[in-house]
Amino acid sequence: MLAAARALALLLCCALALGACGDGGGSAGSVTVTAGGAAPARPSFPDIATKNTVRVPSSSPTSTAAAVAVAAYPGGGPGQRAGTVVLADARDWQGALAGAVLMAPPLGAPLLLTDQGSLPSETAAALKLLAPPGSAIANGAQGIRLGAAAGPPGLRITSLPGADPFTLAAAIDDYRARIAGRRSAAVMVVSSEQAAFAMPAAALAAKSGDPVLFATRRSVPAATRAAIRLHGRPRIYLLGPASVLSGAVERELRTLGTVTRITGRDAQGTAVAFARFRDRAFGWGVSDPGHGMQIASPRRPGDAGASAALAARGSYGPLLLAADDGSLPPRLDAYLRDIQPGYSSDPVRGVYNRAWIIGDDDAVSLRAQTAIDGLLEIQRVTTRASTR
Repeated sequence: MLAAARALALLLCCALALGACGDGGGSAGSVTVTAGGAAPARPSFPDIATKNTVRVPSSSPTSTAAAVAVAAYPGGGPGQRAGTVVLADARDWQGALAGAVLMAPPLGAPLLLTDQGSLPSETAAALKLLAPPGSAIANGAQGIRLGAAAGPPGLRITSLPGADPFTLAAAIDDYRARIAGRRSAAVMVVSSEQAAFAMPAAALAAKSGDPVLFATRRSVPAATRAAIRLHGRPRIYLLGPASVLSGAVERELRTLGTVTRITGRDAQGTAVAFARFRDRAFGWGVSDPGHGMQIASPRRPGDAGASAALAARGSYGPLLLAADDGSLPPRLDAYLRDIQPGYSSDPVRGVYNRAWIIGDDDAVSLRAQTAIDGLLEIQRVTTRASTR
């Protein structure tokens, strides 16, 4: 049996499909990812990690979720074990994104993914390692099943119904409010149709407990309207431009609360704008150095919910987006330059930026990863004395 530190190291030195070792009783173990069913891959640097980045080298959101859940809750000490897990269907990126709010206090439940009523091997391996004992505030539930997700046999399961993204997100919001004992003062409304613009909401939901609800480009569905009304005229934060969520949607939402639209020119720019944004207690407000972050592919929307636990434990921070082809987009490049750490005399006294790279080289390229590593590096800042 491996010690907890070695288990986490091996977890992050994975390649594609998961297997596991462990006794299922909460002891330290490891999740090992192998390439195409081959023997476990040896650690490969710098792809696995650089001095300022660590990659979760998964080939799918299902593998991402399994790896992240064990990284967030590696066992071996107080607070290192999740009482329950959230189960979403791998084909339902909206359900996984909305379910990220259940990672927030008081529940702290990481997400795992099922596949059309079955339990993928990597999810089963992660469940064996996590061995959730059940959460007292969730009436002893060991798993919270969202919509059509599978409920693993032998676990005490609470099921949250929803035949579409709107009703399921509303059910998740209601459940979270009941276990937290209050409704949030803020809600996020994102597109149910253009996933890349919705993805950044998952990380903040996992950190803050502010729910994610859905609208279409042209309308606010009844389930979303009803959910917002239960919050009593909350602050509503709309993610994306009018081409994604129209002016008509914004006007309709203004009848339910105060509305602020957060947007950039594209999905990557919107993610940066959202990372910078702060309004009272809402938002990341990351406009200075000293933060964690996750960087994912807009082509894999399921990774938003799957990686959300990393935004709520360890190095808290926003979800940012690579370009569609896995490269470093100009808007992310400019943002990282703007928040790059610096020091005047001793880097040990400085602050540091760190990034999780979500997905394999096809999702975020190695070239992008190494460029990001350089932009996260703390730099010496020199000042010249002014002369008259």
